[in-house]
Amino acid sequence: FLHADLLEIKEEINEALLKNDRPAAAAKITELMMKEKNIRLNIAITGESGAGKSTFVNALRGMSDYDEGAAPTGVTETISEVTPYLHPNYPNVTSWDLPGIGTTRFPADKYLELVGFEKFDFFIIISDTLFTENDVKLSQEIHRMKKKFYFVRSKIDNNIRAEGRKRDFSEEETLTKIRDDCIKGEYLVMSVKSPQVFLVSSFELHLYNFSLLHGTLDRDLPAHKRDALLRAMPNFNPEIISKKKQALKSRVKYWATLSAAGAAVPVPCLSIDVDLVMLVGVVTDYVFAFGLDVPSLMRLSDRTGVPYADLCAVIFSPLAAVKITKKLLITVMAQLGAVAALIAAEEVFRWIPFIGILVSAGLSGTTTYRILKLILDKLADDAHRVFERALV
Repeated sequence: FLHADLLEIKEEINEALLKNDRPAAAAKITELMMKEKNIRLNIAITGESGAGKSTFVNALRGMSDYDEGAAPTGVTETISEVTPYLHPNYPNVTSWDLPGIGTTRFPADKYLELVGFEKFDFFIIISDTLFTENDVKLSQEIHRMKKKFYFVRSKIDNNIRAEGRKRDFSEEETLTKIRDDCIKGEYLVMSVKSPQVFLVSSFELHLYNFSLLHGTLDRDLPAHKRDALLRAMPNFNPEIISKKKQALKSRVKYWATLSAAGAAVPVPCLSIDVDLVMLVGVVTDYVFAFGLDVPSLMRLSDRTGVPYADLCAVIFSPLAAVKITKKLLITVMAQLGAVAALIAAEEVFRWIPFIGILVSAGLSGTTTYRILKLILDKLADDAHRVFERALV
């Protein structure tokens, strides 16, 4: 969210607190939090029939092909319309499963017009063999429309298993050959300047080039869209977890500023009420971003075959795999001795004339900063342990 939004809502929260209108103050905090979550990101997944588009859509959403709400998959074309699939935790991020290019209803020469290319932020063009003339024509048209596109060679795990039966098998050489064959294919090398092809297995995102693909998207997208993509990404390697932690940590100072502003209102106990409303929202966001909520953990269990109980067994924070409530946060904060002392001191200083309010505001901001940093560290550590248990 923008700093200007924070300043504006701070004043509105203070005004509500001065009137002892707690619901209004809570509503303003919710409004601020929703600004980030309302940033739309539309990802188009396209290519020829049977290339693995739907499975890739499911992988981006942290789902298996058998989860409720998953995009239907099959060896032949399974969709005949442009179909949106919302991310289960971040409905502002939508993966669009597009019908195969070159089908009767979606001929190559009218494809972009028929699928409504304007709404998409970027296109991922998928093939499970070599890229075809239709794929290349589509990329040229996307480029002409000043949109970004990325070539993804899918089903790499199938190729590695097939080649692995050979006596002189080398995974590195096999991957290099697949990439070179794609780039030097009959259509791609002649029509696309410096083509880059990402080798991906939708069932094993932690392997091959998915990390490189995400890094490229991260570099190409504007900052606000980049953050939306990062939050929605499944934890496919330790680096993505660290990136999420760093992004969330960069916002802690904003929440601390908001806490300090609420404490500057000379009404006893209201500041803590406001802080708790804010903390519930922020910590809930942390849990979802790291995939530590119950539905995400269950989907991870289904996708990897690791029992749900085994994933939960490596989670230490009492804030993961539960619903975040004020009561739970109060219990957790009570276990943090130094933080509890700061909260008590904030209320004591509030009663000191003139300087007391300033000191109370500073303590409130410091308390919120420390609480969120401690919680963020613990949840990130849990996410790393869950990843290691599930995928390593």
